[in-house]
Amino acid sequence: MLKVTLLGTSGMMPTKDRWLSSCLLCANGHSVLIDCGEGTQIAMRRAGEKFKPIDIICITHFHADHISGLPGILLSLCNDGRTEPLTMLGPKGLSKIVSSLCVITPGLTFDIICREYSSGGLIEVIDDITVKAFPVRHGIPCLGYTFMLSRKREFQKEKAIENNVPLRLWSTLHKGKSAEYDGILYTPEMVLGKERKGLKVTYCTDTRPVPTIAENAADSDLFICEGMYGDNDKLPRAKETYHMLFSEAAGLALSAQVKRLWLTHYSPSLNTPEDYLSAAADIFPSAECGTDGKTIELEYTE
Repeated sequence: MLKVTLLGTSGMMPTKDRWLSSCLLCANGHSVLIDCGEGTQIAMRRAGEKFKPIDIICITHFHADHISGLPGILLSLCNDGRTEPLTMLGPKGLSKIVSSLCVITPGLTFDIICREYSSGGLIEVIDDITVKAFPVRHGIPCLGYTFMLSRKREFQKEKAIENNVPLRLWSTLHKGKSAEYDGILYTPEMVLGKERKGLKVTYCTDTRPVPTIAENAADSDLFICEGMYGDNDKLPRAKETYHMLFSEAAGLALSAQVKRLWLTHYSPSLNTPEDYLSAAADIFPSAECGTDGKTIELEYTE
């Protein structure tokens, strides 16, 4: 199971109903935080989420509405007793930005490991979760992220017996590790069934629609994409500010053949995004308006 919670859905500045950009993914006791706008720690409290399980923080870019809540999150992690290192992913310059923000968070009880995107790409793996960054098109360097939760292959008892695999090795092989016993090497292939589809979530904001987004979002179970403007008449403004319309986000979802689309990162002037949902739903029927606190538990399919 992969739990996804939108913490903040406003762009540029918070509104009375929306915090700034942030999203939390949780699976197998690990959490990944995407962006950290002002008020993220408050939004997490309201959503009933804990800070300590956060292993990775992914930053899309260095505009204030996506990173100014970082000092508060770091202090909350300290107050929760964290001592394990924290990994942060982001565009080039992340280390410098984080160091500057940490001036007001002295005495952190854990180390921060910054990994910056380069031409060689950026991938982070923790347990069964793989995080991959990809470049998008904004006014400054900006990244989108895909999150893949792998699924263990099914253990087949009949196959293990047929291959004369000792019982004591079943658990080890089920975990994907080979083992030797009485001079014979046993491999996972001797007890496991075929590969099974995992879960995939793609998060993308502050960008114009570019082909790399659909390529990386392909076949996602959930595609969370910015919808800065609902009205198609706002296209000139969207191009000027390097943002997207609802209809453009829906076009990407359709091209990527995702299962569902959540819109987020609304303009502060967009008081009721639901009034414009048809602009997306007419193109991609499984489009929904994201809201602060909106959550879903994605389950494996057979």
